[in-house]
Amino acid sequence: MSGRHSDLTPRQRQIIILAAEGRSNKQIARELNLTEGTVKVHLHKVYVRLGIGNRTSLAVFIHKQVAAE
Repeated sequence: MSGRHSDLTPRQRQIIILAAEGRSNKQIARELNLTEGTVKVHLHKVYVRLGIGNRTSLAVFIHKQVAAE
């Protein structure tokens, strides 16, 4: 992935990939050994940084980024 997401942290990138795959915050938290609250904070920061409002828009953004590579 490139473009606007390039200023995301490696952890944020991990989280958005898992979210785009359809995992819940709870599943992401378990998989990455984080709290659900931490996942929510990371997602919120990503949404603000990318100008995205929800998980569906995030998934579309990621799929477009992957397709562009």
